[in-house]
Amino acid sequence: MIVKTYPLGSLQTNCYLVIDEKTNKAAVIDPGAEASYLIKEIETLGVEIGVILLTHCHFDHNGAVEELKDKYKVDVYLNKADEEYMEMDSSGIFGRLPKIYKYINEGDEIKVGELAFKALFTPGHTKGGTCYLVENKVFTGDTLFNGSIGRTDFLGGSYNELIESIETKLMVLDNDVEVYPGHGPKSTIIFERMRNPFLA
Repeated sequence: MIVKTYPLGSLQTNCYLVIDEKTNKAAVIDPGAEASYLIKEIETLGVEIGVILLTHCHFDHNGAVEELKDKYKVDVYLNKADEEYMEMDSSGIFGRLPKIYKYINEGDEIKVGELAFKALFTPGHTKGGTCYLVENKVFTGDTLFNGSIGRTDFLGGSYNELIESIETKLMVLDNDVEVYPGHGPKSTIIFERMRNPFLA
């Protein structure tokens, strides 16, 4: 497995391209901006896109979804709980998408080549927050950062819910699982368990 990280847009949101080397198929996680740049990178790498996975539906995580969906004709997955917030939000923090997506729920697995992406439902940053576990890597969106956690003051956010999600869905993973967050550098579960001030 190869993980390519692309910090994109004004908020430098991490978009991930997760490639199965055996089949040359890849998943795109949180394409938040700069669709033309992402398409160029994908074409240069010569990989086949199999799916687009969203950790949540804030604009900086889904801003390039429509263009990539049009280009590669693949399924887009998000948790249904974020759908109503996309529709009701007037602040602009949620990026509205046309109904071009499917729903993903706790425990669902999406296969891309020989890789299996398991959905971990982690509400708190948003009601539909979802992390994706594949082998020894977990893609956490804005649920868990290196040394920090996601904001909970946006529409649908809950600090208590976020902490519970992290403790019950992420801190139970193996120590050596690598954490790929929505912003900033990657980490590991053991580092966050030992050093994250919000989890002390």
